[in-house]
Amino acid sequence: MTNIVLKLSARDLVHADLASCGWAGSDHHLAGVAKQLERARIGEIDYLAVCPATNVPVAKGGVDYQVKDGVGTLWQLAVHPALQSCGIGTFLVEAAELRIRNRGLRQAELAVEEGNSRARALYERLGYVAYDRQPDSWDEQASDGSLRRYETICTLMRKELA
Repeated sequence: MTNIVLKLSARDLVHADLASCGWAGSDHHLAGVAKQLERARIGEIDYLAVCPATNVPVAKGGVDYQVKDGVGTLWQLAVHPALQSCGIGTFLVEAAELRIRNRGLRQAELAVEEGNSRARALYERLGYVAYDRQPDSWDEQASDGSLRRYETICTLMRKELA
């Protein structure tokens, strides 16, 4: 077995990146991300891209500062499926936490679908603690292009940042 080492960096996600982020979701999802980039421009959120030396995103995710006062809420975190379990998700979460701390905030929160035990294990390993559950829903695009409402239950988790 050969180990491959990627030098990663985190930067702001930009519109030009979306063309290479099809692994992260449907056209409908990426159109929503494009709208979020306007919120990033005015400082309401940070939207990050994690890239190797090619500067093509292999992970992405947002930090919303408008959800709860004094808290950075992580959301829409995604790592390219072929590169999961390689430490990229950890790098992404740590980069997001740095953005939160750089704004003078000391608390990060996120919601993870109850069926996503792999992601929850990552967040717990990074120090996130469950504190509540809540329903969530969003529009999902089917392969035929139609939209349907996806409904789920999420565990809410938080972490005090040093």
